[in-house]
Amino acid sequence: MPSLFRRKRLMTVLIGFIILVVLIGFSMRDRSELSVPEKFLQDSVGWVQTVFHSPVQLVDNAYQNIQNMLNVYEQNEVLKSRLDEYKGLIQENQQLEKDNRELRDTLDKTDSMRDYTPIQGTVIARSSDRWFEQMTINKGEEHGVEKDMAVITSEGMVGKVESAGAFHSNVQLLSGFDESNKISSWVVREGEDNVFGLIEGFDSESGRLLLEGISLDEELEEGDVVMSSGMGGVFPSDLRIGTVEEVKNDRSGLTKTAYVEPFADLFDIDHVMVVDRDMETVSEEDQEEGEEQ
Repeated sequence: MPSLFRRKRLMTVLIGFIILVVLIGFSMRDRSELSVPEKFLQDSVGWVQTVFHSPVQLVDNAYQNIQNMLNVYEQNEVLKSRLDEYKGLIQENQQLEKDNRELRDTLDKTDSMRDYTPIQGTVIARSSDRWFEQMTINKGEEHGVEKDMAVITSEGMVGKVESAGAFHSNVQLLSGFDESNKISSWVVREGEDNVFGLIEGFDSESGRLLLEGISLDEELEEGDVVMSSGMGGVFPSDLRIGTVEEVKNDRSGLTKTAYVEPFADLFDIDHVMVVDRDMETVSEEDQEEGEEQ
């Protein structure tokens, strides 16, 4: 009996081997068409691959889209930062050009004021509570600055030294002048005598200086230049102040008031010159002659 079972198993293995060899040989031969089982097997594998390929492809596409979005976001952030840097460079360049123009104008003005020995200064602060009235410069008594010295830019007069420290000074701007801060001035008229007046205040609504005490007999025209006269010894003479824009009779009806547009921009000042009031002023005789006029 045992030998019979062994023979059956041996025969089964032999028959299976023969069938396998036949199938291998059958599959390896050149054929124009596949058999039905082969077609079924191939289609089954293809459908399985299709079923698994679609979600895999979908996930892969979604991952690629996310990666592309992240790359675009990073590139956008880089471009934004570079754009901000570019804008900053443009603003910095504009400020440098502005400073360069102001410094050149200041140097040119210095050459034309050799008699005054101006002291170059830079604005380092504006008063927070009196922005339009006061500012601080980086020059003080150690540099020759004293109280009540005139302060100008390349365009014209902007104020006077209100107080001087050792290395810094506070400047009272023309826009903060009142009756206690007077500037003896001339209105220069082409082909006619100069007209005397006093800068005694600032009209905040129109942004113009008030030139008071003009005789009713004097006829001023728009565009007449106003300059310091040097009378009284407080400010040097011939400092440019502004131009006449409008003339009105004052409240008393005894004199006229001229509204003067300052040459200098009082709200945008970076570089200034402090002018020594002792260098060139009008003598007492000239002052008496001016008052007689």
